[in-house]
Amino acid sequence: MESVTNLASERPVVIFSNSSCCMCHTIKTLFNEFGVNFAVHELDEMPRGREIEQALSRIGCPTLPAVFIGGELVGGANEVMSLHLNRSLIPMLKRAGALWV
Repeated sequence: MESVTNLASERPVVIFSNSSCCMCHTIKTLFNEFGVNFAVHELDEMPRGREIEQALSRIGCPTLPAVFIGGELVGGANEVMSLHLNRSLIPMLKRAGALWV
């Protein structure tokens, strides 16, 4: 849990992902399109990735991607896309210092 908290706070936007996950790719592409400089942790490529994935599940994100904005868990792809569709995502990214537009 502590390592998740530390990793989630390293940048304004942090994505815990799996390199072969299509929804993870979609969310990373969305943030790239916005010009967000996010950190990505590909759990399937990390020695302790499975442990981190279990910790994410315990704090409320049972699937990948797990997206943190401003150090706070936003959720997975469904939550991020819902925020985007209701026009809440960009203001959230600006408040976190991830966008300067």
